[in-house]
Amino acid sequence: MIVVATEDFELYHDAVDELRDRGVTFTTQEPGADLPDRTEVVIRSPADDPPAGGVESVVATAEEARRAVEEAISILRGGGGRTVVGVDPGTRPGIAVLAGETVVAAFQVPLSDAVETVRREVSDTPDPLVRIGDGARLQGAQLVNELDDVTVELVDETGTTPYLGTGARGMGDVLAAVNIARLSGEEVGSREIEPTAGELQRIKDRSRRESRDDRTIDEGLARRVAAGELSVDEALATHRERDEGTVDGRDREGGEEAADGTSDEA
Repeated sequence: MIVVATEDFELYHDAVDELRDRGVTFTTQEPGADLPDRTEVVIRSPADDPPAGGVESVVATAEEARRAVEEAISILRGGGGRTVVGVDPGTRPGIAVLAGETVVAAFQVPLSDAVETVRREVSDTPDPLVRIGDGARLQGAQLVNELDDVTVELVDETGTTPYLGTGARGMGDVLAAVNIARLSGEEVGSREIEPTAGELQRIKDRSRRESRDDRTIDEGLARRVAAGELSVDEALATHRERDEGTVDGRDREGGEEAADGTSDEA
């Protein structure tokens, strides 16, 4: 059983909320008081004394409450192994965080938020591993290239998306991420992808769907989106600025504008 024993009110409150959200059996105790017989792990703050009797403890601040609960659950289930993050790439990647064999967190976020989400989840863990599926080539390559500060493996994601029964719609990408996290892959430091004509056309079609003025970006901008240099919104803004003759100080014919707004072309 998990025991929350701390004088830190904020840690106490946040840890209890996290435990309740997960449906985990726990109790609370005053620091220094006798622990229940079934206590296996204690959550406490750095200012609280360690529990007596050699009971394992997880030390955390209020800002680390979720991480503390995840670590305590992992200890409780005997899964205190390496932290592995599985990612099912796409425009809204599924992300699953495993501690040993235990799934401790899951997310589905926009592609633009995926790297920040992964980095946050591994920031306090020793030697984390990120496994990314190879299905969505362009989005996967973008994630590989941006996660240059952690170990990344590229995983064959064939068969990782399970059949979804009634009521499970929308869970496919997250469940695939769990399966990806459990598969060994090939370690990669970067990934260069040449987008196909079809992939570029899909990006251009998406730009038209998402624009406010029925605008379609050109192939050059689509390539920059494919490479992760620009988001679709940024590419649309650049395309719009070009039409207005304001990109890089050039007019619509490409001439440099002088300070008074005149072109340097003769």
